[in-house]
Amino acid sequence: MKRSTLPLPRYVLRKPIKSGGYAYYFNAPIWARKAGCPVRNEPLGTDYGLAVQRAETVLLPAFDSWRCGGKPDIRGIAAAPGTLDWVFAEYRADRRYTKLDPKTRRNHEVGFQLVGGYVLKDGRRLGRAQLTAITTAVTDAIYERIKVVVETDEQGNTIERERLTTANHAMKTCRRAWNVAFRRNPGKVPALNPFAKMGLHSSDRETPTATYAELQAFRAKAIEMGHPSLSTAALLAWEWLQREEDIFGTFDVTHYRPKERPNTVRVVHEKTREENWVPLVDDKCVPNYPELMAELDALKRERIGGLMLRRDWGERLPWPTERGDLDHLRHKVKSIIRAAGLRDELSFTSFRHGGFTEAADADLSDAEIRAQGRHKSAKMLPRYAKRTMKQVEAGAKKRRTMRTKADNLSE
Repeated sequence: MKRSTLPLPRYVLRKPIKSGGYAYYFNAPIWARKAGCPVRNEPLGTDYGLAVQRAETVLLPAFDSWRCGGKPDIRGIAAAPGTLDWVFAEYRADRRYTKLDPKTRRNHEVGFQLVGGYVLKDGRRLGRAQLTAITTAVTDAIYERIKVVVETDEQGNTIERERLTTANHAMKTCRRAWNVAFRRNPGKVPALNPFAKMGLHSSDRETPTATYAELQAFRAKAIEMGHPSLSTAALLAWEWLQREEDIFGTFDVTHYRPKERPNTVRVVHEKTREENWVPLVDDKCVPNYPELMAELDALKRERIGGLMLRRDWGERLPWPTERGDLDHLRHKVKSIIRAAGLRDELSFTSFRHGGFTEAADADLSDAEIRAQGRHKSAKMLPRYAKRTMKQVEAGAKKRRTMRTKADNLSE
């Protein structure tokens, strides 16, 4: 079955079916669903023409209307110079925006819509306001409003919750756009950036950390459900502390045991622009990662090149979708977590954090942990290597040992 090369509208996915051909689905982004978007996901059938027609003429116009508050999409309208919309447009046209990965650009667009689409008391969008009218007092007031969202649950109850991460990212996006527009247009953008030095409130939420037992349970269930690639990926995240974007979008067959370095693997960290050559065996040729190496060796025997980890069905397509995101992967991971009876708050990232925490429990120094995770600063480690009772206990024993030695010396 040959893969179709026909283009798809935004948020439309194609999936191969057993009888041949493809089925099409409209899949609204998660951030929109969480924000109460009335346009729901729906199957579009197996006819390409009818699927595209419904998406382009019904679903996407309704989605864009909701996103823009009933007004036209601001990206389709030339922004007036000297306005916040114009600043966003200048940033979009700059190489510092275009070189970003698709996921980061989508996050920036959410920030543009959240801040630029904020409706002022006079009924105007903030995006249409002149830059000289956007002061620090204005941005502080908007931040306080957008960091809280009011939703209605299935029973009709009104629920108010904080969305600090989303609000913080929106403000940082606007700050970046303002700085870029200032450099692109000297004298046209005020030097004082009202989005700078806002004193943003950090979220106290920590990424849930998986235990080794939960890793093993996930791996067993993934294999049982026909997804061995996700089982291998979870162990890879645990052992080599790699992010999911790199595991599924960067880790190439040629990175593992290349001819010039057959006992090493090249681990890439795109976020920090770092790479790490990891030795696979010790001085006596004993494998450092026997389980993981056995699985990767088996995969490499079947591959000449390309991504190491691919989907486990059909044509073995890459896990990242055609839009470059990992939403489909995350849905699969969540279904495996639930089928295994694990904590629902776990995600794929939890296994990477579990690897960091295991390293800390094993008394690795900060330098050793940073060498594996390729972090440039030790200040970032507490976000990944969580404090555990084992670490506290080990610290207490070390202090008592030192105290005992000091007593012996004094005698």
